[in-house]
Amino acid sequence: MKILITGSAGFIGFSMCEYFLKKKYNVIGIDNFDDYYSVKLKKKRINILKKHKNFIFFNIDLTDKSQTKKIFNKSNFKFIFHFAAQAGVRYSQKNPQKYVNSNIISFINLMENIKSMKIKKFFYASSSSVYGNSKKFPCNESQELKPINIYSKSKKFNEKIASYYSKKYKINMIGLRFFTIFGEWGRPDMLLIKLFEAIRNKEKLQINNYGNHYRDFTYIGDVKKIFNLLLKKRITGHNIFNICSSKPLNILNICKNFKDKNLKIKKIAKHSADVLKTYGSNKKIKNLTSIKFVNQMKEINKLYYWYNKINMHRYLEK
Repeated sequence: MKILITGSAGFIGFSMCEYFLKKKYNVIGIDNFDDYYSVKLKKKRINILKKHKNFIFFNIDLTDKSQTKKIFNKSNFKFIFHFAAQAGVRYSQKNPQKYVNSNIISFINLMENIKSMKIKKFFYASSSSVYGNSKKFPCNESQELKPINIYSKSKKFNEKIASYYSKKYKINMIGLRFFTIFGEWGRPDMLLIKLFEAIRNKEKLQINNYGNHYRDFTYIGDVKKIFNLLLKKRITGHNIFNICSSKPLNILNICKNFKDKNLKIKKIAKHSADVLKTYGSNKKIKNLTSIKFVNQMKEINKLYYWYNKINMHRYLEK
């Protein structure tokens, strides 16, 4: 059975490629090695995947209609996982056009290619950022969305487009509102890798809003389990799920957990693009899959030792 995974050099895309390859699925990966963060890290991920004989990789940009069409003309996919996107909330404030191209135009190109295909399910990455500065916690899938930046608005747009194509062309689509996903081979622009780097380099870790942010950290191992379960479930039409542990952690408290590693911090004011708190309800996904989420702090501590064991700092240069 063939699976297409876009953004396969990214953190979640790579993790899902590796997971399904080990389960003996034939996986086609797509990425364009965007330089928002370390291309060296992205290429390392792809090199890991290329060790599997059931993996094929294409270096293409999904905004290119002709390149995208060629991929779909070559293969008959049963499942598609769309993780390719321009990441970064703050970056979106300075580079809005990149988000229009990567997050909107590429999404519509995909929709146009799959509308006549007989795929079983189309999964796509949305984001907890669509809730904005919600005052209602935990955020649930049916409440009003209040995105406050270009990145989150692009994700809300994706959800609307997916709903339209799902209804018009009878495609089963599943949108995943990812909260703060962390784990092995994670993103260097996010807190935990920055924290580990600060300890290693004996530098101060800069934290926004004086450390008073809360984030719903969710381990990548749980995400893998959820996707495996969703593949097997009968899901029709367009559905949205929060992917979160539903246990928000305070950023300052996470930092305090590493005091014995001589972590030093520098507290600064809140960035205008940031939300103060992410805290989602996972009742919907738990009711469907019966997933049990791991202990976040336990996995964060394990991740620190993994980071040092593989010397991940070697792959973090742009």
